[in-house]
Amino acid sequence: MVSILSLWLPILLSAVFVFIVSSIVHMVLPHHRSDYSKVPDEEKVMGDLGKYNIPPGEYSMPRAESMKDMSSPDFIEKQKQGPVAMLTVLPNGPQNMGKGLILWFIFSIVVSIFAAYIAGRALGPGADYLAVFRFTGATAFIAYTMSSWSDSIWYGRKWSTTIKNTIDGLVYALLTAGTFGWLWPN
Repeated sequence: MVSILSLWLPILLSAVFVFIVSSIVHMVLPHHRSDYSKVPDEEKVMGDLGKYNIPPGEYSMPRAESMKDMSSPDFIEKQKQGPVAMLTVLPNGPQNMGKGLILWFIFSIVVSIFAAYIAGRALGPGADYLAVFRFTGATAFIAYTMSSWSDSIWYGRKWSTTIKNTIDGLVYALLTAGTFGWLWPN
């Protein structure tokens, strides 16, 4: 067994590598630019929604109050008429990129901590590079990718976006695995 504390360097370094590569993926490479579409007549839609001063949060429309209401003729008609939407409302003003980047880095550390925990319980000091790579890489891949699949299943996120996120997650997992394999204690 290898303690998490003895893996502090690969935990932090893999999070740094993921942070740098993910920044390049999202700021330089073009493949995520089509993740979101522009709403037709954006200014009018924003003006119409703005009248309601909707607080930040997640909304669905139409929304039934109960499972029984979902089968009511009125609710079914609302769905047919549309629009049917899942809506995330953010606070007005520019997005706080600093906060998002800090939270992403913390998330990457947490992913690496779980990878360290699982590999550290399964493997001992001096474990083979490939064994360390497999345990940490599989754990990191699951953490970076699997939750986005439920967004396509339940919330209508485009599958193309989920597949792109999965490919990104694979790259992050490979970076994590390589870092742990390289710095695994003897």
